[in-house]
Amino acid sequence: MSIVGVLAAAVLMASGCGSDDDKDTATSSSASASSSAAGVAGVVNAANAFLDTLSDDQKKIAQLEFIEENAVAWSNLPCGSTCRPGIEFGKLSDAQLTAAKAVLKAAMGTATGTGFDQAEKIMLADGVLSEQQGSGQAMPSGGTPPSGGAMPSGGAMPSGGAMPSGGGMPGASASSTNGQSTSGYGAGVYFLGFLGAPSATGSWEISFGGHHLAVHLTYQAGKVVGTTPFFIGVEPKTWTASGTTYAPLATMHDGMAAMLKGLTSDELAEAKLAKTYSDVLLGPGQDGQFPSTKEGLAVSGLTDAQKQLVLTAIKPWVQVAADADSATWLTEYEADLDKTYVAWSGGSQLTEHADYVRVDGPGVWVEFVCQNGVVYQNQIHYHTVYRDHTRDYGGEFSF
Repeated sequence: MSIVGVLAAAVLMASGCGSDDDKDTATSSSASASSSAAGVAGVVNAANAFLDTLSDDQKKIAQLEFIEENAVAWSNLPCGSTCRPGIEFGKLSDAQLTAAKAVLKAAMGTATGTGFDQAEKIMLADGVLSEQQGSGQAMPSGGTPPSGGAMPSGGAMPSGGAMPSGGGMPGASASSTNGQSTSGYGAGVYFLGFLGAPSATGSWEISFGGHHLAVHLTYQAGKVVGTTPFFIGVEPKTWTASGTTYAPLATMHDGMAAMLKGLTSDELAEAKLAKTYSDVLLGPGQDGQFPSTKEGLAVSGLTDAQKQLVLTAIKPWVQVAADADSATWLTEYEADLDKTYVAWSGGSQLTEHADYVRVDGPGVWVEFVCQNGVVYQNQIHYHTVYRDHTRDYGGEFSF
Protein backbone atom coordinates (compact mmCIF):
# COMPACT_ATOMS: atom_id res chain seq x y z
CA MET A 1 0.00 0.00 0.00
CA SER A 2 1.25 3.53 -0.79
CA ILE A 3 2.18 5.96 1.96
CA VAL A 4 -0.95 7.98 1.14
CA GLY A 5 -3.07 4.87 1.59
CA VAL A 6 -1.42 4.08 4.93
CA LEU A 7 -1.87 7.63 6.16
CA ALA A 8 -5.47 7.74 4.95
CA ALA A 9 -6.27 4.56 6.86
CA ALA A 10 -4.70 6.04 9.98
CA VAL A 11 -6.83 9.17 9.70
CA LEU A 12 -10.01 7.18 9.19
CA MET A 13 -9.25 5.07 12.26
CA ALA A 14 -8.46 8.16 14.34
CA SER A 15 -11.59 9.99 13.16
CA GLY A 16 -14.02 7.25 14.00
CA CYS A 17 -17.61 8.48 13.71
CA GLY A 18 -16.51 12.03 14.39
CA SER A 19 -18.01 14.62 16.70
CA ASP A 20 -20.31 17.54 16.11
CA ASP A 21 -18.26 20.63 15.23
CA ASP A 22 -21.17 22.89 16.05
CA LYS A 23 -20.96 22.40 19.79
CA ASP A 24 -22.52 25.06 21.97
CA THR A 25 -19.98 27.83 22.55
CA ALA A 26 -21.99 29.68 25.18
CA THR A 27 -19.89 28.19 27.98
CA SER A 28 -19.68 30.18 31.19
CA SER A 29 -16.28 31.58 32.15
CA SER A 30 -16.14 29.54 35.34
CA ALA A 31 -17.06 26.29 33.59
CA SER A 32 -14.50 26.96 30.86
CA ALA A 33 -11.75 27.66 33.37
CA SER A 34 -12.54 24.44 35.21
CA SER A 35 -12.57 22.36 32.01
CA SER A 36 -9.40 24.05 30.78
CA ALA A 37 -7.51 23.30 33.98
CA ALA A 38 -8.46 19.61 33.81
CA GLY A 39 -7.52 19.52 30.14
CA VAL A 40 -4.12 21.10 30.71
CA ALA A 41 -3.29 18.45 33.30
CA GLY A 42 -3.93 15.83 30.63
CA VAL A 43 -1.73 17.70 28.15
CA VAL A 44 1.09 17.93 30.69
CA ASN A 45 0.85 14.22 31.46
CA ALA A 46 0.89 13.34 27.75
CA ALA A 47 3.83 15.67 27.10
CA ASN A 48 5.92 14.22 29.89
CA ALA A 49 4.99 10.67 28.85
CA PHE A 50 6.26 11.46 25.35
CA LEU A 51 9.48 12.98 26.67
CA ASP A 52 10.04 9.83 28.73
CA THR A 53 10.17 7.81 25.49
CA LEU A 54 13.07 9.89 24.15
CA SER A 55 16.79 9.43 24.60
CA ASP A 56 18.79 12.22 26.21
CA ASP A 57 19.97 13.40 22.81
CA GLN A 58 16.40 13.41 21.46
CA LYS A 59 15.19 15.38 24.48
CA LYS A 60 17.72 18.10 23.69
CA ILE A 61 16.09 18.45 20.28
CA ALA A 62 12.49 18.20 21.48
CA GLN A 63 12.69 20.58 24.47
CA LEU A 64 14.13 24.08 24.13
CA GLU A 65 14.03 27.35 26.02
CA PHE A 66 10.82 29.36 25.84
CA ILE A 67 12.43 32.41 24.28
CA GLU A 68 11.38 34.59 21.38
CA GLU A 69 14.01 33.21 19.01
CA ASN A 70 12.62 29.69 19.36
CA ALA A 71 8.96 30.71 19.43
CA VAL A 72 9.01 32.65 16.17
CA ALA A 73 11.00 29.98 14.28
CA TRP A 74 8.22 28.60 12.11
CA SER A 75 7.32 28.52 8.45
CA ASN A 76 4.71 27.29 6.01
CA LEU A 77 7.36 25.92 3.64
CA PRO A 78 8.84 22.38 3.39
CA CYS A 79 12.13 23.55 4.85
CA GLY A 80 12.42 20.87 7.54
CA SER A 81 14.34 21.64 10.72
CA THR A 82 16.05 24.70 9.23
CA CYS A 83 12.97 26.82 9.95
CA ARG A 84 11.20 25.23 12.93
CA PRO A 85 12.05 23.73 16.33
CA GLY A 86 11.37 20.27 17.68
CA ILE A 87 11.92 16.63 16.90
CA GLU A 88 11.09 15.20 13.50
CA PHE A 89 8.24 12.69 13.26
CA GLY A 90 10.09 10.71 10.61
CA LYS A 91 12.93 10.00 13.05
CA LEU A 92 10.72 8.62 15.82
CA SER A 93 9.99 4.97 16.49
CA ASP A 94 6.39 3.80 16.17
CA ALA A 95 5.95 3.92 19.94
CA GLN A 96 7.43 7.42 20.15
CA LEU A 97 5.21 8.61 17.30
CA THR A 98 2.14 7.26 19.04
CA ALA A 99 3.13 9.12 22.21
CA ALA A 100 3.75 12.32 20.23
CA LYS A 101 0.32 12.16 18.64
CA ALA A 102 -1.23 11.58 22.07
CA VAL A 103 0.13 15.01 23.08
CA LEU A 104 -1.51 16.66 20.08
CA LYS A 105 -4.80 14.82 20.62
CA ALA A 106 -4.89 16.05 24.21
CA ALA A 107 -3.98 19.63 23.30
CA MET A 108 -5.98 20.24 20.13
CA GLY A 109 -9.67 20.40 19.27
CA THR A 110 -11.63 17.17 18.80
CA ALA A 111 -14.24 18.24 16.23
CA THR A 112 -14.12 16.44 12.90
CA GLY A 113 -12.46 18.62 10.27
CA THR A 114 -10.73 20.89 12.79
CA GLY A 115 -8.07 20.56 15.48
CA PHE A 116 -6.09 17.33 15.48
CA ASP A 117 -8.25 15.72 12.78
CA GLN A 118 -7.55 18.60 10.40
CA ALA A 119 -3.83 18.55 11.20
CA GLU A 120 -3.61 14.86 10.31
CA LYS A 121 -5.29 15.56 6.98
CA ILE A 122 -2.77 18.31 6.23
CA MET A 123 -0.06 15.70 6.80
CA LEU A 124 -1.95 13.43 4.41
CA ALA A 125 -1.84 16.18 1.80
CA ASP A 126 1.92 16.29 2.19
CA GLY A 127 1.99 12.57 1.48
CA VAL A 128 0.12 13.28 -1.74
CA LEU A 129 2.70 15.92 -2.68
CA SER A 130 5.51 13.51 -1.87
CA GLU A 131 4.05 10.87 -4.16
CA GLN A 132 3.48 13.44 -6.90
CA GLN A 133 7.12 14.47 -6.71
CA GLY A 134 8.16 10.81 -6.69
CA SER A 135 6.23 10.30 -9.92
CA GLY A 136 8.78 12.48 -11.68
CA GLN A 137 6.78 15.66 -12.18
CA ALA A 138 9.15 18.63 -12.10
CA MET A 139 8.97 21.06 -9.20
CA PRO A 140 8.63 24.68 -10.36
CA SER A 141 11.60 26.86 -9.56
CA GLY A 142 9.60 29.44 -7.61
CA GLY A 143 6.45 29.94 -5.58
CA THR A 144 4.47 33.12 -5.18
CA PRO A 145 6.83 35.80 -3.85
CA PRO A 146 5.85 37.49 -0.58
CA SER A 147 4.88 41.13 -0.49
CA GLY A 148 8.08 43.15 -0.51
CA GLY A 149 10.23 40.04 -0.84
CA ALA A 150 11.70 40.44 2.64
CA MET A 151 13.28 37.43 4.31
CA PRO A 152 12.39 37.22 8.00
CA SER A 153 15.20 37.13 10.51
CA GLY A 154 16.55 33.81 11.68
CA GLY A 155 16.73 32.26 8.22
CA ALA A 156 13.11 31.08 8.05
CA MET A 157 11.70 31.40 4.57
CA PRO A 158 8.68 33.71 4.29
CA SER A 159 5.17 32.61 3.54
CA GLY A 160 4.86 31.94 -0.16
CA GLY A 161 8.60 32.50 -0.71
CA ALA A 162 10.60 31.09 -3.59
CA MET A 163 11.33 27.38 -3.66
CA PRO A 164 14.85 26.24 -4.40
CA SER A 165 15.24 25.27 -8.03
CA GLY A 166 15.32 21.63 -8.97
CA GLY A 167 12.86 20.55 -6.32
CA GLY A 168 15.36 20.03 -3.49
CA MET A 169 14.07 21.16 -0.08
CA PRO A 170 16.36 22.47 2.63
CA GLY A 171 16.40 20.38 5.74
CA ALA A 172 14.86 17.31 4.13
CA SER A 173 16.16 13.94 5.26
CA ALA A 174 16.61 10.83 3.18
CA SER A 175 15.11 8.68 5.93
CA SER A 176 11.94 6.79 5.00
CA THR A 177 10.74 6.12 8.54
CA ASN A 178 7.17 7.12 9.44
CA GLY A 179 6.40 8.98 6.24
CA GLN A 180 9.69 10.79 5.72
CA SER A 181 10.46 11.73 2.12
CA THR A 182 13.46 12.96 0.19
CA SER A 183 11.21 15.52 -1.53
CA GLY A 184 10.81 17.52 1.68
CA TYR A 185 7.11 16.66 1.75
CA GLY A 186 5.51 13.91 3.81
CA ALA A 187 3.93 13.13 7.17
CA GLY A 188 7.40 12.44 8.59
CA VAL A 189 8.63 15.97 7.95
CA TYR A 190 6.64 17.46 10.83
CA PHE A 191 8.16 18.58 14.09
CA LEU A 192 6.94 18.58 17.68
CA GLY A 193 8.74 20.75 20.22
CA PHE A 194 8.22 21.98 23.74
CA LEU A 195 9.43 25.47 24.57
CA GLY A 196 9.94 25.37 28.30
CA ALA A 197 9.15 22.42 30.56
CA PRO A 198 5.59 21.04 30.39
CA SER A 199 4.03 21.67 33.77
CA ALA A 200 0.90 22.89 35.56
CA THR A 201 2.79 25.80 37.11
CA GLY A 202 5.19 27.45 34.67
CA SER A 203 5.00 29.03 31.23
CA TRP A 204 5.61 26.78 28.24
CA GLU A 205 4.46 26.17 24.70
CA ILE A 206 3.71 23.36 22.30
CA SER A 207 5.16 24.07 18.87
CA PHE A 208 4.02 21.70 16.14
CA GLY A 209 4.24 22.02 12.39
CA GLY A 210 5.67 21.33 8.99
CA HIS A 211 4.80 22.33 5.45
CA HIS A 212 1.49 24.23 5.48
CA LEU A 213 1.03 23.89 9.24
CA ALA A 214 2.21 25.80 12.32
CA VAL A 215 0.48 25.27 15.67
CA HIS A 216 1.40 27.21 18.82
CA LEU A 217 -0.40 26.48 22.09
CA THR A 218 0.85 28.38 25.13
CA TYR A 219 0.28 27.47 28.78
CA GLN A 220 0.78 29.45 31.96
CA ALA A 221 0.07 28.30 35.52
CA GLY A 222 -2.08 25.41 34.30
CA LYS A 223 -4.19 27.42 31.86
CA VAL A 224 -4.19 27.95 28.11
CA VAL A 225 -3.19 31.57 27.51
CA GLY A 226 -2.54 31.53 23.77
CA THR A 227 -3.65 29.49 20.75
CA THR A 228 -1.92 31.53 18.05
CA PRO A 229 -0.22 31.99 15.67
CA PHE A 230 -1.89 29.18 13.73
CA PHE A 231 -0.97 28.83 10.07
CA ILE A 232 -2.72 26.26 7.95
CA GLY A 233 -2.76 25.75 4.21
CA VAL A 234 -3.22 22.86 1.82
CA GLU A 235 -2.11 21.59 -1.57
CA PRO A 236 -3.87 19.91 -3.27
CA LYS A 237 -7.01 21.43 -1.80
CA THR A 238 -8.90 18.21 -2.47
CA TRP A 239 -7.97 14.64 -3.42
CA THR A 240 -9.30 11.09 -3.23
CA ALA A 241 -7.44 8.12 -1.71
CA SER A 242 -8.75 4.62 -1.03
CA GLY A 243 -12.25 5.73 -1.95
CA THR A 244 -12.30 8.66 0.49
CA THR A 245 -12.30 12.28 -0.67
CA TYR A 246 -10.38 14.77 1.46
CA ALA A 247 -10.78 18.56 1.54
CA PRO A 248 -9.16 19.68 4.83
CA LEU A 249 -9.83 23.41 4.42
CA ALA A 250 -13.27 23.20 2.79
CA THR A 251 -15.08 24.34 5.95
CA MET A 252 -12.76 27.34 6.28
CA HIS A 253 -13.19 28.28 2.62
CA ASP A 254 -16.94 27.78 2.63
CA GLY A 255 -17.44 29.77 5.83
CA MET A 256 -15.53 32.75 4.50
CA ALA A 257 -17.30 32.57 1.11
CA ALA A 258 -20.69 32.36 2.84
CA MET A 259 -19.84 35.37 5.00
CA LEU A 260 -19.06 37.46 1.90
CA LYS A 261 -22.10 36.11 0.04
CA GLY A 262 -24.28 37.27 2.93
CA LEU A 263 -23.31 40.92 2.34
CA THR A 264 -25.28 43.28 0.14
CA SER A 265 -23.64 44.79 -2.94
CA ASP A 266 -23.16 48.08 -1.08
CA GLU A 267 -21.62 46.27 1.90
CA LEU A 268 -19.30 44.30 -0.38
CA ALA A 269 -18.17 47.55 -1.98
CA GLU A 270 -17.43 49.07 1.42
CA ALA A 271 -15.55 45.95 2.54
CA LYS A 272 -13.33 45.74 -0.56
CA LEU A 273 -9.68 46.62 -0.06
CA ALA A 274 -7.74 48.88 -2.40
CA LYS A 275 -4.75 46.51 -2.32
CA THR A 276 -4.59 42.95 -3.59
CA TYR A 277 -2.92 40.12 -1.69
CA SER A 278 -1.38 36.99 -3.14
CA ASP A 279 -0.46 35.67 0.30
CA VAL A 280 -1.43 36.24 3.90
CA LEU A 281 -0.15 39.49 5.37
CA LEU A 282 0.79 38.12 8.80
CA GLY A 283 2.56 34.89 7.91
CA PRO A 284 5.89 33.69 9.34
CA GLY A 285 8.33 36.44 10.22
CA GLN A 286 5.54 39.02 10.48
CA ASP A 287 4.90 38.85 14.22
CA GLY A 288 3.22 41.96 15.60
CA GLN A 289 2.84 43.57 12.18
CA PHE A 290 -0.91 44.19 12.44
CA PRO A 291 -2.13 47.18 10.39
CA SER A 292 -2.35 50.30 12.54
CA THR A 293 -5.94 50.96 11.45
CA LYS A 294 -8.70 48.50 10.68
CA GLU A 295 -9.90 48.37 7.09
CA GLY A 296 -13.09 47.27 5.43
CA LEU A 297 -16.67 46.95 6.64
CA ALA A 298 -17.61 47.40 10.30
CA VAL A 299 -19.49 44.34 11.57
CA SER A 300 -21.40 46.61 13.96
CA GLY A 301 -23.70 47.69 11.12
CA LEU A 302 -24.62 44.16 10.07
CA THR A 303 -27.77 42.21 10.91
CA ASP A 304 -27.74 39.49 13.55
CA ALA A 305 -27.79 36.86 10.78
CA GLN A 306 -24.78 38.45 9.08
CA LYS A 307 -22.92 38.66 12.39
CA GLN A 308 -23.54 34.97 12.89
CA LEU A 309 -21.97 34.30 9.50
CA VAL A 310 -18.86 36.19 10.64
CA LEU A 311 -18.66 34.15 13.83
CA THR A 312 -19.23 30.89 11.95
CA ALA A 313 -16.51 31.84 9.46
CA ILE A 314 -13.78 32.24 12.09
CA LYS A 315 -14.85 29.27 14.21
CA PRO A 316 -12.80 26.55 12.41
CA TRP A 317 -9.55 28.42 13.09
CA VAL A 318 -10.38 28.98 16.75
CA GLN A 319 -11.08 25.25 17.09
CA VAL A 320 -7.39 24.47 16.74
CA ALA A 321 -7.34 24.56 20.56
CA ALA A 322 -8.87 22.11 23.00
CA ASP A 323 -12.65 22.32 22.95
CA ALA A 324 -13.19 24.19 26.22
CA ASP A 325 -10.56 26.77 25.34
CA SER A 326 -11.80 27.35 21.80
CA ALA A 327 -15.31 27.86 23.20
CA THR A 328 -13.99 30.52 25.58
CA TRP A 329 -12.05 32.30 22.82
CA LEU A 330 -15.04 32.21 20.48
CA THR A 331 -17.32 33.70 23.14
CA GLU A 332 -14.85 36.57 23.59
CA TYR A 333 -14.63 37.17 19.85
CA GLU A 334 -18.43 37.19 19.66
CA ALA A 335 -18.56 39.86 22.36
CA ASP A 336 -16.17 41.96 20.25
CA LEU A 337 -18.04 41.63 16.95
CA ASP A 338 -19.18 45.26 17.01
CA LYS A 339 -15.50 46.28 17.02
CA THR A 340 -14.58 43.85 14.26
CA TYR A 341 -14.11 44.48 10.52
CA VAL A 342 -14.46 42.32 7.42
CA ALA A 343 -12.37 43.02 4.30
CA TRP A 344 -11.63 41.30 1.00
CA SER A 345 -9.94 41.77 -2.36
CA GLY A 346 -9.78 39.93 -5.66
CA GLY A 347 -12.95 37.88 -6.05
CA SER A 348 -15.49 37.31 -3.30
CA GLN A 349 -16.15 33.67 -4.23
CA LEU A 350 -12.58 32.72 -3.27
CA THR A 351 -11.86 30.60 -6.32
CA GLU A 352 -9.01 32.38 -8.15
CA HIS A 353 -5.43 33.43 -7.47
CA ALA A 354 -5.25 36.45 -5.11
CA ASP A 355 -8.84 36.10 -3.92
CA TYR A 356 -8.43 37.19 -0.29
CA VAL A 357 -10.56 37.76 2.82
CA ARG A 358 -9.80 39.01 6.32
CA VAL A 359 -11.58 39.30 9.68
CA ASP A 360 -9.94 41.76 12.06
CA GLY A 361 -11.19 42.43 15.59
CA PRO A 362 -9.74 43.69 18.87
CA GLY A 363 -8.42 40.17 19.41
CA VAL A 364 -9.09 37.94 16.44
CA TRP A 365 -7.25 38.18 13.13
CA VAL A 366 -7.99 35.59 10.41
CA GLU A 367 -6.80 35.68 6.79
CA PHE A 368 -7.64 33.35 3.91
CA VAL A 369 -6.11 33.58 0.44
CA CYS A 370 -6.15 31.58 -2.79
CA GLN A 371 -2.86 31.01 -4.59
CA ASN A 372 -1.77 29.33 -7.80
CA GLY A 373 -0.52 25.82 -7.14
CA VAL A 374 3.17 25.05 -6.64
CA VAL A 375 3.23 21.30 -7.32
CA TYR A 376 -0.26 21.12 -8.84
CA GLN A 377 0.22 24.14 -11.04
CA ASN A 378 -3.19 23.90 -12.69
CA GLN A 379 -5.00 24.19 -9.36
CA ILE A 380 -5.60 26.79 -6.68
CA HIS A 381 -4.31 26.05 -3.20
CA TYR A 382 -5.00 27.83 0.10
CA HIS A 383 -2.96 29.73 2.69
CA THR A 384 -4.53 30.96 5.92
CA VAL A 385 -3.43 32.33 9.27
CA TYR A 386 -5.11 32.95 12.63
CA ARG A 387 -3.53 35.37 15.07
CA ASP A 388 -4.60 37.28 18.15
CA HIS A 389 -3.64 40.93 18.61
CA THR A 390 -2.62 40.45 22.24
CA ARG A 391 -2.19 36.70 22.78
CA ASP A 392 0.17 35.39 20.10
CA TYR A 393 2.59 33.07 21.92
CA GLY A 394 0.50 33.69 25.04
CA GLY A 395 1.50 37.36 25.06
CA GLU A 396 4.98 36.39 26.25
CA PHE A 397 6.84 38.69 23.85
CA SER A 398 6.61 42.30 22.65
CA PHE A 399 6.85 42.87 18.92
